[in-house]
Amino acid sequence: MKTTVSFWIALTSFLLVTLVIMVTMNLPFNWIFYLTVLGQGLIIVMVYKVLTDNYKTVKTFDDFYEDHPIGKRSN
Repeated sequence: MKTTVSFWIALTSFLLVTLVIMVTMNLPFNWIFYLTVLGQGLIIVMVYKVLTDNYKTVKTFDDFYEDHPIGKRSN
């Protein structure tokens, strides 16, 4: 089963938001420490997965934003 890049982004974001909530609730330091280390590892994995993803697009910098393309604008 191949996991998508979106999965890694969502997992990392969820873990780090959970970590912020845990810090706010003053949970024990060892839980926060271990989740911080796990979060840093997940950030490295997420960046690697994003950079090595085989994503292709036909968009160029001339397209600018998808909802407001520069190249097709009439003045």
